[in-house]
Amino acid sequence: MSQITIRRIYHELKPSETNQVRILVDRLWPRGVKKEEANIDYWFKEVAPSHELRKWFGHKTERFETFRIKYLEELQTDATKRKIVQKIAQIAKKDKVVLLYGAKDEKYNNATVLLEELERLLKDL
Repeated sequence: MSQITIRRIYHELKPSETNQVRILVDRLWPRGVKKEEANIDYWFKEVAPSHELRKWFGHKTERFETFRIKYLEELQTDATKRKIVQKIAQIAKKDKVVLLYGAKDEKYNNATVLLEELERLLKDL
């Protein structure tokens, strides 16, 4: 099983390794990052939290646990999100994967929840 890591895209514009698949997992393109300089392999914006959930969370740490539960539910019940999670898991079985996100908070963001779901899924594969 391959390693999956998460990185803030602003810290990771230049890939730290060449043999990794770089996946942006935000619904919105990160402000100030030029697409041609982002060095991403995939932009799976559909796997990001729904617009309503993202707006409600607003990156408020006191809301994170509820956000986490609701986002995990979206990842497990929304057919499109589930399909993308499975695709990322398949990539991760073969290659190193870096999930990129734009949020300032490195602990309380959607990529950490997505990583949790991917690890659960990979354990079951």
